[in-house]
Amino acid sequence: MYERLTKCPLCKGVLFLNHMVVKDHAISQESFTLCRCTECGLIFTNPRPDKDHIQSYYDSKDYISHADKSNNLINILYKIVRKYTNKQKINFITKKLKRKGRILDYGCGTGYFISAAAKKGWETVGYEPNTIALDEAKKRTGKSPISDLAILNKEKKFDAITLFHVLEHIHDLNKTIKLILNLLKKRGLLFIAIPNLNSIDFKQKQENWAALDVPRHLYHFNPDTMTYLANQYGLKIVEIKPMVFDAYYVALLTDKYLGRKNPLRSFIDAYRYNQEAKKQQHTHSSLLYILKKK
Repeated sequence: MYERLTKCPLCKGVLFLNHMVVKDHAISQESFTLCRCTECGLIFTNPRPDKDHIQSYYDSKDYISHADKSNNLINILYKIVRKYTNKQKINFITKKLKRKGRILDYGCGTGYFISAAAKKGWETVGYEPNTIALDEAKKRTGKSPISDLAILNKEKKFDAITLFHVLEHIHDLNKTIKLILNLLKKRGLLFIAIPNLNSIDFKQKQENWAALDVPRHLYHFNPDTMTYLANQYGLKIVEIKPMVFDAYYVALLTDKYLGRKNPLRSFIDAYRYNQEAKKQQHTHSSLLYILKKK
């Protein structure tokens, strides 16, 4: 059920130290250890549920990325913001590429992003292994996303590939990145959004920070470890963009887990985190990395 890694998932280093113990507040209430690699600095969940057993840690109507069913306050706000941010993402990607073309959303969840991109003239493909999310995405887009990596690997190359809060969930990190890069055109762009361990809110909340989201989040990146990843795979980071809305969602979840019932206080905290992050480079709650092949 659990697998204990003997090598760093990123650099294959064999020396890592226990860094922090974090509770899964969202679903299982179990505690998990985060280790830090002494070679590349990556922090990762270890031990972790293996691929055959991780699904049970997603089985909740409140897990909005897969089920899209829950209508508690936090998820209602999430859905409202999602509509706006999807438009924002599509406009940003189109501007960066200076054209429209083929886009792959790797880990497309319930299909909202690819649905919005298709309406804007993009040729869209989604990949999603979760069966519940697949059904939701098919209802929304009229076609089923790909769920088999062997089939995905036969697709034509893409102008843009997106992983919005997906990279941290992937068991086979190296294998998956190689597959993704094989599908990316030479002048294509890769967009990776992930929580930021250098963020002001993580430094304040530490093990209670909701964006750690163990054990679903297997890796916990910061700009240094993302730069290491980019160099390892022959990529160049061309831009790092803050995702300011994430701070509000994470603050609401964090306070919910801590038993605090004042949403206004959470919003004030998130606003303060974003204001402070403007003064300190790359310290927002989540960051969007735009990468290209060297």
